[in-house]
Amino acid sequence: MTSPQTDSSPGRLMLLDTASMYFRAFFGVPEILAPDGTPVNAVRGLLDFISRLVEQYRPTDLVCCWDNDWRPQWRVDLLPTYKAHRVVAEVEVAPDVEEVPDPLQVQVPIILEVLEAFGIRVIGADGYEADDVIGTLATGAGQPVDIVTGDRDLFQLVDDATDVRVLYIARGVGNHERVTNDWVRAKYGIDARQYADFATLRGDASDGLPGVPGVGEKTAATLLGRFGDMDGIIAAAHDPEAELGPGPRGKIKAAADYLEVAPMVVAVARDIDLDRNDLALPSSPADPARVAALAERFGLESPAQRLRAVLAG
Repeated sequence: MTSPQTDSSPGRLMLLDTASMYFRAFFGVPEILAPDGTPVNAVRGLLDFISRLVEQYRPTDLVCCWDNDWRPQWRVDLLPTYKAHRVVAEVEVAPDVEEVPDPLQVQVPIILEVLEAFGIRVIGADGYEADDVIGTLATGAGQPVDIVTGDRDLFQLVDDATDVRVLYIARGVGNHERVTNDWVRAKYGIDARQYADFATLRGDASDGLPGVPGVGEKTAATLLGRFGDMDGIIAAAHDPEAELGPGPRGKIKAAADYLEVAPMVVAVARDIDLDRNDLALPSSPADPARVAALAERFGLESPAQRLRAVLAG
């Protein structure tokens, strides 16, 4: 595992997979109640995560990327199983409501209020997930990019040539790993540019992706190493002269319907129309009085003070 080290590279853009972080904070930080009894562990945890990452990497620009639509209909239309297991059971009026614990749900508006008061940019896009916002902002950013997430899907954005890497927080923000192309190759035996096809073949139960039955990580990596990408694999399956055994050939052919749509579901969007202005990380809160009022109301004095100090640093 890579040990995080201080990185003082100038002009770095940090993109936060915000929901990934506040879910992690909610489940990783013991319950803390505000003076009025509102749970605030996710709020406090997220603020502390931001302080820690900003202090360590000193980004000049930072965006909290937002899930305006955690399960876009266009992805569901292509693959109905997409995130289906996360939908709240027996919801008749709004069938695509994500199952979120009530003590976390009440904290999301507070998170937005606090981020706005600090002047930290929040960007979402209707019909798209935070992953797609991250993909768009990371593509052609013209500066080094750090993507903070616990989601392996974003490994597909790693690009050593343009200095786009993932700070992978699956084991905790304080124990995160820097994901580069070498890291992906050492872990999975593929290049980062192949990761979306790799995930499509292997499947991912956490996202409702069934994968190709009988094709696991080793077979997926072998196929991509031999044929390059999904198009090459599919072409080989239909080419009797291709160096492909009858087992994998039959599995790829049998999964033709899935493989026709799944790559579009797995691929992160990179071309959303987003406002890229005002991404600079503030050196002080945009509205200090509001920060102070929110901190007092919700018992956030300590994390708010830490973030103010880090921004000023």
